[in-house]
Amino acid sequence: MSNDRFASVWDAIEDTPEEAENMKLRSALMMALKGHLARAGLSQAQAAKLFGVTQPRVSDLMRGKINLFGLDALVNMAAAAGLRIEMRVTEPA
Repeated sequence: MSNDRFASVWDAIEDTPEEAENMKLRSALMMALKGHLARAGLSQAQAAKLFGVTQPRVSDLMRGKINLFGLDALVNMAAAAGLRIEMRVTEPA
């Protein structure tokens, strides 16, 4: 068993740094969308209409099925919800 330390669970479980970064961004967007829907008190049907997707798609979002969502889809949902997305790119330490 390894005693490696990772900055993120995604760094530990993904095969490449690129995949880990993608998953970190997707995870952050999904959490933001779930939080927004909870604060707004929207039903899944209302959220689906807002996002322009089906209710089962919103259910997948709420259940955290991250592998079913690409960055583009999540950015589109966030924009449809009126959320502002900021991105920061940094050099490695």
